[in-house]
Parts: sequence; structure tokens; C-alpha cells
Amino acid sequence: MELKDLFLTPLYLGLFYGLAFALRKRFTNSITKKYFIPALSVKFLGAIALGLIYQFYYNGGDTYNYFTHVKLIYQAFVDSPAAGLKLIFAKAEYDPLTARYTGQMYWYNAPTEYFVARVGGFCALFCFGTYTIVSLFFALLSFSGMWAMYLTFLRIYPLAYKKLAIAVFFLPSVFFWGSGLMKDSLCMGALGWTFYGFYHLLIVRKNMLTALIMGGIGIYILMSVKVYILLSFMPPALLWVFNENNQRIKSAALRMLLKPLFIVLGLGAGYIGATNLTAGDDKYDVEKIGERTKINQEYLTTQATNGSAYNIGEFDGSPGSLVRVAPQAIIVSIYRPFLFEVRNPVMLLSALEATLFIYLTITLFYRTGLLKSFRLIAARPVLLFSFLFCIIFAIGVGTNSGNFGTLVRYKIPLMPFYLSALYIMQFMAQPQPRRAKPALRAQVNNARKLGRLATTE
Repeated sequence: MELKDLFLTPLYLGLFYGLAFALRKRFTNSITKKYFIPALSVKFLGAIALGLIYQFYYNGGDTYNYFTHVKLIYQAFVDSPAAGLKLIFAKAEYDPLTARYTGQMYWYNAPTEYFVARVGGFCALFCFGTYTIVSLFFALLSFSGMWAMYLTFLRIYPLAYKKLAIAVFFLPSVFFWGSGLMKDSLCMGALGWTFYGFYHLLIVRKNMLTALIMGGIGIYILMSVKVYILLSFMPPALLWVFNENNQRIKSAALRMLLKPLFIVLGLGAGYIGATNLTAGDDKYDVEKIGERTKINQEYLTTQATNGSAYNIGEFDGSPGSLVRVAPQAIIVSIYRPFLFEVRNPVMLLSALEATLFIYLTITLFYRTGLLKSFRLIAARPVLLFSFLFCIIFAIGVGTNSGNFGTLVRYKIPLMPFYLSALYIMQFMAQPQPRRAKPALRAQVNNARKLGRLATTE
């Protein structure tokens, strides 16, 4: 951070808040209005805090490596707008006009990392290349997707609007790691847009143009930055579509006939998507992902010098070993670190959230009963989708991380879905006052403009 951060940040915060208050009526109704500004505020807080932690606690790190590239793109634009634009839209090709800048970029040939730098470089054009304000732009992008995620959950189950706001916006790890100049901020926003687009386009079939645009942008960003999030999302989402449409078929015989067909189509689409999206990619090619997961786990474990490493068992990258370590990977991703495993402040934050997940999971299943809990999940397709997505994603990040320091960042996409699913189950398991439903439903249905984006009926 530099001196200009101190002078420009308050000015831009004022501009962003002014814009937020001006747009709030268009994106909210009487129920969601009170969460809009607080949710945006914690994103801004997370973006600023992330920069301060990396500067004064870690003494550098990924966010400053990204900003090094952002500064080079911004400087190129100052020297020559044509060179700056070429760097923003570059695809790792050699160009004499940009060579003196790309020669200083460590990640120029790394597509996923350079994508973040390109987005940051574009944002830098509007804020004089200032780190904190670029981070605030990333927080805004992330917030827009998280707000779309919240509206989608709210449309599915409006009675839990308070708890859903906590699950989506106010988990400390999510708004801290998912707000600054990092991959995670773009991915959280993109996941929210994808979730919104998928639900409105393929399930309720409303706001279809808005859903198509938002979902398309979200999928493109996930493919460009962390395609494994999309690969974890798609199979449960396709099953979700089948379950929703299966419930609408009145004939039991036809449902039984179509069920295996939809399952086969879903598995086929998932396989084709996985192989085509990742073919030739050294990081995510399905032919190499098991081997790379083993290498990453071993490297991160041996490099962990702060006592944050964990062991989920012997894993050699084969499908059989993946099945063996999957239960441990799920536990470590969702319910660990335990409080007695805490070694630093960042781990404490993650441990408190994991303890909340443990408490809510145990109390819910104990009070509701194991069989009734599974019946609730089976009865509500969104619950089945959410838990399956969390399980698949937890296995992936749990086997790939090797230590809690990286895991706390990797796992944030599953956290809003897991906690939201728990809260929805809570409300489904307890009797609801009948008189409150019509009034609440009327409030929820009071949508605003912009393609009825805030509709939650």
C-alpha cells in the first residue's frame, strides 16, 4: 500500500456507497433492503483487511503478486493506451509493443493467474493504479454475485431470510478471503451468478435473459480461473434439474421410466464437460488430476512449517485411494480445524466457523432424527444439490490442500451452501406459524425493477 491509498480510498468509498444507496431500491424489497448495505460493508472491510494482513502479517503474498502485474498493465496504459489494452486482452503471445512489460510478469504465461491480473488491470484504469481501490472493485464484483446467490436461496425458501443472510454474507472467512485482489473474490462472485442463472434459466424459467447473461459470465469466469469449482457444481446441478422436473410429472410410471434416462444424460453431460473443459490443461486435465492432487498435497504438507499441516491418510492419486481418503477429506474440509488444533489467528477464525458447522449439524440431526433429516433432504431438491456440491467440493479441496493455511481459502465456495442448507432444514423441521406465511410471502414477492432481479417468490 502507498500514500495515495490513504487519500483516495475514503473518496472512492464515498462514491461506492453513494452508488449502492442509489441502486438499493432497484435490487431489494422490504425484506432484503436492510441487508444490502451491511453485506456490502463487510465485503469492503474484508478487502481492506486482506491487504493489511498480507502487508503487515505475511509481509507479501498472492495479492501483492497480482498487484505487481496490475501495476505493470496500468503503467503500460499510461505509456501507451494501445500497449495497455493489448496486455488486458493478451493471451500470452509475444508482442514487441508489450515485451518490456511482459518480461517482468512472472504469471504472464499462467492463464488463470493472469486472468486475475487482467481484471485488476482494467479496474486500475479507473483508480490511478491504487491497490486498495482495485481491491474494492473486486469486493464489488464478489458482492454482486453473492447478492444474486442470496436472492436465489431466498426465492427457494423465503421463511429463512435472516439465517440465509448470515450464511451468504456474514461468515468471516468468506467475506475476508473472498473480497480482495485474489482469485477467490472473482470465483465467489462467479459462483453466485452461475447459481442464479442456473436456477432461473433451467428450473423456474423466469428472468431468462438476465439469468442467461449472468450465468454465462459466471461460467466463463469459473472456467478461466478455477474450473474445478464448475466441475464440482455441474453434476449436482444437473441432478437438481432432473429432480425438480421429475416432481412436476404427474404419472408415476413416466417418472420411473424417465429417471434412469435423466441420470445417464446427467452423468454423460458431466463427463463430457469435465473432459472437454480440462483437456490439455496441466492443472485440471482429468487424466492428470489425481497425480497433481498427490503432488500438491505432498508439497504443501512438507512446506508447512507453522504446524498447520493435516494428514488424511495414504493417497497415491488413484481412484481407489481417493475413495479411501474421501471421508477424511470431507471432515477436514467442513469440520476442521478443531479448536485444539489452532496455531495462529487465521486458524482460529476457521476453527470457530468449523465449530459452528459441527454444532448445527449435530443439533439438527439429533433433534430431527437421522431418518427424518435424510427424508427432508430427499424431499427438497435444493438441499440435495447443496449437500452433494459440498461433498464433492470438500473431497477435492481436502485431498488437494495438505494444510489448513491453504484449505481455509480453498473451501470458502462450499461454506454458504452448506450453512444455507442447514438453516433451510432447520426451518423445514420445525412447525411454522400459518398466519405469518401469507404476509411474508407478499413482502417477498414485492420485487423491484431490472429484470425482476430481486424477485423472491
